[in-house]
Amino acid sequence: MPMKRLLVLLTVVLAVLGGAGVVALYPRLMPVSGAPDEVARAYLAAWRAGDLGAMRGLVADPPADFAERHRRLDVGLRVASLTVEAKTLTRDGEEAARLAFKGTRRIRDLGPWPFSGTLRLAVHDRRWKVLWGPEVLHPALRDGGSLRLTEIKVPSTELLTRTGETMPKDHAAEPYLAELGGRLGEPVTGWAIEAERAGQARRLVTYQPAAKRKVRTTLSRPVQAAAARALDGVRQAAAIVAVRPGTGEVLAVADRLEPAARGGGERLRRAAFEEASQPGGAFQVVTAAALLSAGLTPQSEVACPRDFTPKGTRRIANPGRTAYGTVSLAKALALSCDTAFARQAVDRLGGGRLAAQAAALGFGRRLGSGVRGTCGTPPGEARRLPYDAIGHGTVRATPLCMALVAAAVRNGTWHPPRLTAARTARALDKVRPKNVPVPRDVLSGLRAMLRAEAAQRRLAKGSAGHTGGTRPGPGGRADAWFIGYRGDVAFAVLVKNGGPPRDSA
Repeated sequence: MPMKRLLVLLTVVLAVLGGAGVVALYPRLMPVSGAPDEVARAYLAAWRAGDLGAMRGLVADPPADFAERHRRLDVGLRVASLTVEAKTLTRDGEEAARLAFKGTRRIRDLGPWPFSGTLRLAVHDRRWKVLWGPEVLHPALRDGGSLRLTEIKVPSTELLTRTGETMPKDHAAEPYLAELGGRLGEPVTGWAIEAERAGQARRLVTYQPAAKRKVRTTLSRPVQAAAARALDGVRQAAAIVAVRPGTGEVLAVADRLEPAARGGGERLRRAAFEEASQPGGAFQVVTAAALLSAGLTPQSEVACPRDFTPKGTRRIANPGRTAYGTVSLAKALALSCDTAFARQAVDRLGGGRLAAQAAALGFGRRLGSGVRGTCGTPPGEARRLPYDAIGHGTVRATPLCMALVAAAVRNGTWHPPRLTAARTARALDKVRPKNVPVPRDVLSGLRAMLRAEAAQRRLAKGSAGHTGGTRPGPGGRADAWFIGYRGDVAFAVLVKNGGPPRDSA
């Protein structure tokens, strides 16, 4: 081959090889095909149309069972149709983006199931592609999660508020209404979509047939909503119970004393009604009532040393071992002075007097009317009297029980609680617990003491109440209580591991 032709050929080869090398070594110099917004919207359009082939073509490295996963979900959940709508696209640098979207699956014969998700996109081989994962189908499928449509039993009775309205959203009273609804009618078959991950089930949506019967409860829609929203910002387990002092009607029960609702049909505990715990300093209201019955007045002087050791038992100390000297009984209550109440109980409330006062304020009484259970455990053994007097012995109370104590002080009579109208309550219970009047001399003094404490703490005008806490538990934090009333509403607040009651409850 002549040298000239060889040089020409070599030049062409080098040019070709050089160009290929440039492309191979510098792929970022090649233009990127498409735009993230266009690709994302094309994917959603294909999803709406059920075009699994087009969807697959827009995905980077789709799994082999891409289409089968979609079909399996639709069949398993009985999906009749799907709508999806693009929301906001966010760029995460030059070669990544994400598009928020909302969708609704219509479940055959049951109804709509709304959901939302995020479509992640990235540049793949110089093209914008969808980075697909199971969570695109539904966020619950992330990290090995699964979805199932399952048959459940639901109440045949729809429970309404006292004025005939539906319950507020996220009302935090689900287990109470479920239990009451079950007593008012035989359950019927419903359906639920549940998500499961790592053995934990969570109910996402429930479908139930139209109620055969509608029954009004005593719950107040605004009071229930306010109680539930008050717990939204509380990190610890907590509950609020509100009652009408003159009738015992439960106006609100917002219970987050255990983790968020579990699925799988597992019954949630009605902890605010059924699970009694130490009332701590909140029980001093009951002890104060007993001391007033024994002849003391709010102005009576009592000693409040830093500690007190009852004969034959262990020492009782005020929080922080604080000593307040000689104070009035009203001041001792406002200070939650444990040593004062323990000493006065030993001196004046022996022979079952404290237990009798607790019983008059509902402790130990069986409850009905959809409430059920027992209103706490009254003081027991005589040797535990000084500890029971400050709520740290054998005495136990539920938030409902303590709300009823506040209601009795406000109204002058302890009324058994109920969740339904009086006629429905009589049909449920056959026999109603009796009302118990509180002696007038006790009432006037106790009301004055609770009003004074509320004023000292700068609570809303017209309020009356008392804060109290338990001894710190294993984690070093005490449960916080607050009981009181304002207007025609009496209430109790419990915050587990809440620390000082004035800071949480």
